[in-house]
Amino acid sequence: MSEQPVGEQHAPNREPEYPTFPAPEWQPRTPRVVVRRDLLPAVSVLSTVALLGLAVGWLWSRLAPPQRKVITQDGQAATLTDESYHRFDGLVIFMLLCIAAGIVTGVAVWYLRERRGPVVMLAAAGGGALGGWLAQSVGRSWADGRWPVPQSMKPLDIVSVAPVLESHWGLILWPLMTALAYGVLAAMNGMDDMGRRLG
Repeated sequence: MSEQPVGEQHAPNREPEYPTFPAPEWQPRTPRVVVRRDLLPAVSVLSTVALLGLAVGWLWSRLAPPQRKVITQDGQAATLTDESYHRFDGLVIFMLLCIAAGIVTGVAVWYLRERRGPVVMLAAAGGGALGGWLAQSVGRSWADGRWPVPQSMKPLDIVSVAPVLESHWGLILWPLMTALAYGVLAAMNGMDDMGRRLG
């Protein structure tokens, strides 16, 4: 066995050993419902949406047709032929306005990106319920002012009577359509935090 100088001896080929650490498991932050931070914006949303009922009531008072009636010999107002259909027309116009207002409300509130969540959605639906009640109350008053009852009437006179809303079922359409539009947009979003990005 030949002897080699110390400097010429070759070390065995080994790769350096580094300590290995397991990779940490990444867990995304679970989004939580923020209630306290959204209370003041929710009150603002509720009051703003409720005030839109004034616009809906004014539109209804301008669009709903009056009923024409004839004054009988005993001084009572009798509905003319086919004029009773306008009772249905007034209700349908009010319902269509509430449906449109509900869809617009749901979409508009969804664009409040930093406040997305159930608190603001419930506030918008509550504002829609108040707005529908306000639209019905104020709309009837404005319709009465637009079609006042004449002071003096004679038999066989034809008078126009202000439209009326005889059913309260139209009041649920505004909050229902608000919640539906907001829910559809939330379902289409696909993000756990609905893109809220509060930082």
